[in-house]
Order: sequence, then C-alpha cells, then structure tokens
Amino acid sequence: MDEKHKVVGIEKRDAVAVVTLLRPASRNSMNQDLVDETRAALLELDRDDNVEAIVLVGALPGFCAGSDLKFIGALGLEAMGRFEQECGDLGRLIGYISKPVVAAVEGFAIGGGFTLATCCDVVVAARGSKWSLPEVPHGWLTPWGIKSLVARVGLIKARHLCFCLEPLTAEDARVFGAVDYCCGDGEALSTAIGVANKLALLPRPAVAATKRFFSNYLMQDAEAMDFEANRLFLDNCRERAAQATLDKFRSR
Repeated sequence: MDEKHKVVGIEKRDAVAVVTLLRPASRNSMNQDLVDETRAALLELDRDDNVEAIVLVGALPGFCAGSDLKFIGALGLEAMGRFEQECGDLGRLIGYISKPVVAAVEGFAIGGGFTLATCCDVVVAARGSKWSLPEVPHGWLTPWGIKSLVARVGLIKARHLCFCLEPLTAEDARVFGAVDYCCGDGEALSTAIGVANKLALLPRPAVAATKRFFSNYLMQDAEAMDFEANRLFLDNCRERAAQATLDKFRSR
C-alpha cells in the first residue's frame, strides 16, 4: 500500500515501539486495511531485536470504535463473518507474540475497540474515556474477543458488560479489571510508554516466558469461543434489528 494511504503508523522510541491506528475520521474503526496493517506491524515488531515492548494507541479522538459498520454493511454475510473472524485472529495474535503490548486508550474504546484493548497485556486508560460494548443494542452478539474480557472480569460480569445496560467510565472499567491503570486525560500515551519502558528494562527471555505461560491459560478456548460467537453473530445479523442497524450505515 502507498505510504500516504497507510492506516497504521509505527514509531520507535528507543526500545519501545508505538503502533498508531490512523483512521481518525472514522474513529479508528476497523476495516480490512486497518486489521491487515495492524497484524503486519505487530509481527514485524515482534521480530525486531531492537524492540522490547509495544504500545497500541489510536489517533485522536479515541482508541477504536470497533468494526466499521459502513464497511461490514457492504459485505455479504459470509464475507462479514470472515472479516470478524480476522479481527478475532488479530486479538489472539496480541496474546501470542513474545513482546508485551500496552494499550493506550483516550476518548473511547467501543465494541471491537473494547475487546482489542482487553486483548493487550496491559491496559492504560484516560479517566475521561468511555467504554462500551454496544453490539447487543445494535442487534448482535459481540463477535470476537469475549475470552479476553472473561479472563479479566469473569463470566458473569462479561455477560453484563455485553448487555450494555449502562455507560461505563474508565474508572468503572478499572474496578472491574478491564483496565489496569487510569491516568489524566491526554496522558494515556505517555503513561503507556512509561509502563512499556519498565517492561523493556526487564530481561527479555523472562518477559517472553511469563507472557507465554499466562497466555496459555488466559487464551485457553479463545479460538473456539470466537468461532462460536462468530456463528451466533451471523445468525443475529439475519434478523430485523441487526439489519435495521446496518441499513443506517449503508445509507451514509
């Protein structure tokens, strides 16, 4: 892809690499290019011996608004399911690469942006950031990343969050366990880099071994859960409520 059209940027700050989602006009929502480039960036940095830790951040106004509904609304159901499956593959990739990944959340983490953040090893959130999983109100089950949420907050709380009954603040998310550190607004990136620098100072083999050990348990059954959630998501997308949601975005 032409450099000027890239939707993911990489900046190296000594031993820490910052990966930035660059679709601010679309609230950094996930389309095929963003998923493909994020996957490629993570794999490239995991192979880079000069990188010890990675920070994942969204260009302002926020972290990520989940799937680009205009993009998926233009797809057939089978293609829509494949795309959401690739989003799940990306989330699990974060768990399986050897370098620790720190999410830096300003503004919002919505839908797939919420689960993308919880797939990261450490989550930093600005206190003013808003967190929600609006898929059920849209008419469908959250299609991927639920295991990352369950691993952090437990099954009962994960189910409650997926129902999306009330707004969630960053401090709420921290109390539940979805967020590890809260900081001042505008400070998420610098705070996340500070955490990543601490990780970068630790012996690499020990960090990688610790990440692998816990990922084996934290992500147990994650692929199977993503597969089942994706199947139920597609069933939901055949129904009237989901089609009404998608029609709103198709007409934009």
